[in-house]
Amino acid sequence: MIRRDPRAERDAMVVSRTPRLRLDRTHRGGASLTRADAPVAAPTIIHIAEPAFLVFAVIEAAGGALNRHDRQVIGAARTLAGRDAAVVVLTPHLPSQAPDAIGTAGGDRTITLPTPTYDPERSAALIAQAITDHAPRHVVFPESADGGDLARRVAALTDADLFAGAESLTPTQAIRPAQAGRVELRATPPRLISIAPDRIAPYHGAPHAADPLPTPAAAATPGGIRAATTLAVDAATIPLDQAPLVIAAGNGVTDFAGFLDLARALGATPGASRVVCDAGALPRALQVGASGTVLNAECYIALGISGAPQHLQGIGTVEHIVAINTDLHAAIIARAGLAIIADAQDVMQALRAML
Repeated sequence: MIRRDPRAERDAMVVSRTPRLRLDRTHRGGASLTRADAPVAAPTIIHIAEPAFLVFAVIEAAGGALNRHDRQVIGAARTLAGRDAAVVVLTPHLPSQAPDAIGTAGGDRTITLPTPTYDPERSAALIAQAITDHAPRHVVFPESADGGDLARRVAALTDADLFAGAESLTPTQAIRPAQAGRVELRATPPRLISIAPDRIAPYHGAPHAADPLPTPAAAATPGGIRAATTLAVDAATIPLDQAPLVIAAGNGVTDFAGFLDLARALGATPGASRVVCDAGALPRALQVGASGTVLNAECYIALGISGAPQHLQGIGTVEHIVAINTDLHAAIIARAGLAIIADAQDVMQALRAML
């Protein structure tokens, strides 16, 4: 019997779960019909050979991988493109596992911008040249520190209006807050749009082809920045609410010196459960949860943590959760994307040996 999966359909509309549940009900990528006894077939790759028009999605791909905001940008571009148009993803460097990563996120084409170092003037000039070459109907940027700056530079170069910080988007309407959130500003989507983080759902449909396109002509001269390097930062000094990778110790951890060594080896910011902080094993500043620090990390590794309600509230916006616990029925196991049913001490030793 062919059955709908209402949970999968609802999950496809989820943008964020905290501080309150946000659903993008205009999203159409999550409907699925499954057959319980049917074999799992390889997904069909969608090819749009002759698109009606193009929509650009400018991503940051920090660290060589798509982050949550990048996928939301591509999802917004996919919403504007519909079924007949193609989404062209502009990236400073090709993310790992590309084009699979970009295709799964909804991209039909990719353009790699030759900007090996931080050079916003050159990046803006290359994007402006790509706009001239391909004439996209819309260009979507992330409304982040670097993405928002780049969007405004491109708007200045192309003499185009920018609809900044959109929080809701359809092919016919873009909405953003105005007057300190007291009113909503609505407009027909212009050519340049930037989207706020965690407001528009990423794409969840069948993967697209993500075919490469030629890079824009490198006629743009470098800007005022002649050289830029990324400074290494000790992950232990990053505040928990700003850390991209957090590893936390719970009641199942007894070797806290080894735990801190593992955190340093992984380049992760250490955290702890309330039980550990109450016992004085780790400082109170490392407590994760509603009564401690609420995380906004890309990945969270929970060692020997059962998952009390206030702890789960503190990790509500984390994208990837790895739970290591001996209890198969612990609450953190149900919340995790990857669960390892084993003793936390044994897993810590194995990870340190591998590293």
